[in-house]
Amino acid sequence: MKSKRPVIVVIILLVAAAAAFFVLKRQNGANSGAITIYGNVDIREVQLAFDAQGRITSMLAQEGEHVKKGQLLAEIDRERYEAVVRQLEAELEAQKAVVEKLHTGSRPQEIEHARAEMRAIEAELQDAIKSLRRLEALQKKQFVSRQSLDNARARVEATRQRMKAASETLKLLEIGPRREDIAAAEAKLNSLEARLALARKDLADTWLHAPDEGTIRDRILEPGDMAFPSRPVYTLALDNPVWVRAYLPEPLLGRVKPGATAWITTDSYPGKRYRGWVGYISPTAEFTPRNVETPELRTRLVYQVRIYVCNPENELRLGMPATVTIEETDGSASDSGSGSLGPEACR
Repeated sequence: MKSKRPVIVVIILLVAAAAAFFVLKRQNGANSGAITIYGNVDIREVQLAFDAQGRITSMLAQEGEHVKKGQLLAEIDRERYEAVVRQLEAELEAQKAVVEKLHTGSRPQEIEHARAEMRAIEAELQDAIKSLRRLEALQKKQFVSRQSLDNARARVEATRQRMKAASETLKLLEIGPRREDIAAAEAKLNSLEARLALARKDLADTWLHAPDEGTIRDRILEPGDMAFPSRPVYTLALDNPVWVRAYLPEPLLGRVKPGATAWITTDSYPGKRYRGWVGYISPTAEFTPRNVETPELRTRLVYQVRIYVCNPENELRLGMPATVTIEETDGSASDSGSGSLGPEACR
């Protein structure tokens, strides 16, 4: 029995030393300036649809294809939209000519023509007056009938009215168009310009372009299908940057600020780290989801965080489990994460 006592003492000392080492290691880990949480990779998706309607003539992207921002993905029949544009372009040119004519006013030749016509009517009026006077003199001697005298007087009055009308016409030509007529013509011109701009926009909408860089997840329609603004054509995954949905325990909330640098690792690529940043911290708490692994008790309240990470090689996929190590920020760090990473780091 006495020979076993030193062995027991040694075992007790070894256990005590291991316990002390474990406690010291946990304390060092807690003060190492890094926080480790766990989550899953998530991405944003866009349902791409035409902003016009028509029959699809071509689909230029396949499922799984990586596309660039602005890349042409699909087209619909353009014939009807092109016809509308041509019609409005012709109407616009005609209305421009009308407005230019009104601004220019009457041509000198038109004014001179009106003056000549007025002089001719004036001469005709003088001749009619002379004829009337002769008939009046003859009528006193009973050499002409009463009817002939009445006809001469009617001719003089009609010529005077024509003279008055010609005078007013000349004045209008000299003054030029009314301001109201010019304003109405310009308003119609503006309306045609707006309609033409809308028609050209409708024509441009017969092309479907990628709004950003990403990967085609689903090709929903095919050539020959009818496209509508409410009917998606493709599903585009915006896979750079992606983000990790993770949950931060409440005791660690004060040690993490938006914009803090983070490092992401996955089981698929062991030993490889991806640099990211904290992009969002939920303002409200929730219970830990069942599928989230944390070193804390699962009944604790946690806050959802999103850790954005650059994914230029498209290695991080939707749903992939990830481990996130966040570099702890001091209390002076602002919520905006000034001086830290941001989405521009992935461009």
